[in-house]
Amino acid sequence: MGRILRVNLWSQKVYVEELPSETVLRNWIGGRGLGVYLALKEIDPKADPLGPRNKLFIMTGPVTGIAGVPESGRWCSVTKSPLTDTIHDSQSGGKFGPELKFAGFDIIIIEDVSEKPVYLWIHDGKAELRDASHLWGKDVWDTTDTIQEELASEIGKDEAKQVKVLTIGPAGENLIRFAALMNDKTRAAGRGGHGAVMGSKKLKAIAVRGHMKPKVANQEKLREVIKDVSTKHRKNPVTSEGLPKLGTAILVNIINKAGIFPTRNFRTGVFEGAEKISGEALAEKYLDKKKSLEESCWGCMITCARYSKVTKSPFSGEGGGPEYETIWAFGAQTGTDDLEAIIKANHLCNQLGLDTITMGHTIGTLMELIELGKVPPEKLYGLKAKWGTPEAIVELVWRTAYRSGIGDELAEGSWRLANKYGVPEVSMTVRKQELPAYDPRGAQGHGLAYATSNRGGCHLRAYLISPEVLGVPTLVDRFETKGKAKLVKEFQDVFAVIDSMVVCKFSSFAIWDEDYANIISAVTGWDFTKEEVHKVGERIYNAERAFNVLSFGDGIEYDTLPKRLLEEPMPEGPSKGHVVRLNEMLPEYYKLRGWVNGRPTRAKLEKLGLKWLADRLEEEGLLPE
Repeated sequence: MGRILRVNLWSQKVYVEELPSETVLRNWIGGRGLGVYLALKEIDPKADPLGPRNKLFIMTGPVTGIAGVPESGRWCSVTKSPLTDTIHDSQSGGKFGPELKFAGFDIIIIEDVSEKPVYLWIHDGKAELRDASHLWGKDVWDTTDTIQEELASEIGKDEAKQVKVLTIGPAGENLIRFAALMNDKTRAAGRGGHGAVMGSKKLKAIAVRGHMKPKVANQEKLREVIKDVSTKHRKNPVTSEGLPKLGTAILVNIINKAGIFPTRNFRTGVFEGAEKISGEALAEKYLDKKKSLEESCWGCMITCARYSKVTKSPFSGEGGGPEYETIWAFGAQTGTDDLEAIIKANHLCNQLGLDTITMGHTIGTLMELIELGKVPPEKLYGLKAKWGTPEAIVELVWRTAYRSGIGDELAEGSWRLANKYGVPEVSMTVRKQELPAYDPRGAQGHGLAYATSNRGGCHLRAYLISPEVLGVPTLVDRFETKGKAKLVKEFQDVFAVIDSMVVCKFSSFAIWDEDYANIISAVTGWDFTKEEVHKVGERIYNAERAFNVLSFGDGIEYDTLPKRLLEEPMPEGPSKGHVVRLNEMLPEYYKLRGWVNGRPTRAKLEKLGLKWLADRLEEEGLLPE
C-alpha cells in the first residue's frame, strides 16, 4: 500500500508517511525484518519497555492480503519486550492483517503515551483517535462488540460487522508482562507482553475496515507460483490431512510418544494423561466443525483453526482453540488431564488477553514452588494449587489478569517468580521467556534453537521438531548433535523471512526457500532468489542479536538452557537418559554465524550491509575483538 500510519499518543495526532526506499524494503522485506530495522532506528535499546520511549510497530508484509497466496492472512507486532528486554516480534493470524492493508496502510507506528484511554479507528485511508474511557476495563470480546456496535451508526450495521478489531484485555491494562494483543476475539500475538506495551500507552484498541486492494507487480507470474505452491500444499500430508483434521493438537500424542512432552515443569517427557487431552479427544467431544472453518485465517488452505464448546458446569463456555501449545501449558505442564478445564482456561486467556504458553507454564512453576514448600499457604487464599488440580488453572488465570493475590506474582512470569522465591533453577526459560511444549533432551537441534533464540524461549525461531520428530523434509537422528548447528541456522534464517513476508510457518511443511523467493518475486517485481532469502534472513537475525547486545549485553551467557535440561537426564520413556549436549553444538553454530561468544563481529555485520550497526556496537564497546 506504500503507506505508514504514525500515531503520537501524547499529541493525539496521526501522520501518514511513505514506506522506506526500495533498497531498505528489499533488505528487510516487511513484518519482523522491517520491524527490527525500524526499532533499531527509533527505539533506544536501553529504554524501559513499559515507558514512553518504547514504541509498538504493527506490521504487515508484502504478501499480507494478496489473494490466492496460501496462508497470507497474518500480521505481526514488533517492540521491546517487557518480559525479556529483548527485541521481540509476535505473530498472529485471523483477518486483521489483510483488513489493515485494505484500509490503506502497511504499518502502524505507535509512540509515546496517551493521558487517557483511546482507540484508533482506520477506515479507507483515514485514521483518527477516539476516546476509549468507556472501554477501559472491558474484556476482549466486549470491547470488540462495543466498537462494532458504535461504528454501526456511522457506517451501517452490515459494514460494522466486517470491522476487524485488535485489542487488549484487562491483562494488558494491568501491565501483565505476558499480556497479549488479541484480534478477531480469539487470535493472539501472544508472546512477550506486547499487550502490556499497548496498555502502558493507554491504547485500548485498533479498529480497521477498508476496500482498497494491494498491488501485485506480476499477476501472471503470481498465478503460476500460486498454482505450484498450492499443489505442494495438497500433496503434503501435514498441510492437507493432519492439520486440517485435528489442528495443532494432533501433536499431543505424537510428542508424548517421542518422550518429549514436558510434564510437571519439565521433570519428565511422558504424561500419563496425554490421551485424555489429545487432538483426537478434542475433536471427538468438544469440536464445533462448522465454526472451526469460520475461524480459519484469511487466505488459508490448511484451515487448522479449532472452535470448541463445553456445555456443562463448572467449565462451560465456547470459543477458538485450544492449540497444541495451550493444551500442553495448562495440561501436562501442570499435571492436569481435564480437557474441559484446559478449554476454559484457554477461553479466559482469550477474553482477558493473556499468552497461554507463559500463563500455563508459570502456573506449573508455581506448583513446583508450592511442592518445594517455598510459597506460604496464606498467599493462596485457600486455593489448592497442586499438580493436576483443574480448578486451580482456571482460577489462577483470573487472579493473574487482575493481579489479585498470588496472581500479582504470576503476572511477572516464571523467571521473576522463581527468582523471588530463591529457586531460579526451576524457571524453565531462555532470556526470561518460558519454553514451550517440547523437551529438548530428546531433540538436540531443537535445544540449540531454544538456546540461541533472539526473542527468548521459542519453538518458532527454528522448528527443529519438523526434521527431528516429524520427518519433514527428511527425518534426522534427534539424539545426534553433529550437523544440527547448520540445520538450526538454516531454519532460523528462512523463518525470519517467512515472518517478514508475513505468511504462516505451517506453509514450511510443504514449501521452502525457493518457493518463498518466487512468491516475493511475483508480488514485488524483484528478481528475488533463494540465496537472497537466506541472506536477508541472516541480516535480520544478526540485527536482532545486535539490538539485544545493545539492550542488555546479550551473548554466550544467555545462549544456554535451564540447568535441568543440561544436567538431569530424562528419567523415563523413549528419550530416557538424555540431556541436551549444547556444548557439542554451540561452537559450530557460532562459527557458522560468524559470531564471537554470541555476538556479531564487524566482518559479519559489514558483509550483511550493516556497517552502521557495527559502528554503533563499537561506540558502545560491545563489538567482539
